[in-house]
Amino acid sequence: MAIRNALTVAAGHTFIILIKEAFPLNVLNAVKSCPEVCAIFCATANPVQVIVAETGQGRGVLGVIDGYRPKGVEGENDIRERRQLLRKIGYKL
Repeated sequence: MAIRNALTVAAGHTFIILIKEAFPLNVLNAVKSCPEVCAIFCATANPVQVIVAETGQGRGVLGVIDGYRPKGVEGENDIRERRQLLRKIGYKL
């Protein structure tokens, strides 16, 4: 699936990582520490659309559309649940 998506984007100097049954945050720091990585457009479990521009020189990624419109603002209970999830997956102490 990552190869198919990379071929669809067809932009130079890009790579796509897909992870099954894991949280993107668990590998984000490892990817960022790779010296060849200049930018990360997103690390998400949401549906993503890639914005690509094409010139006579080639194609490049301008950005991504990550997920849907917000449904609202977090309340105290939402914040507590989000923090518990981050602790559960080992992202936050």
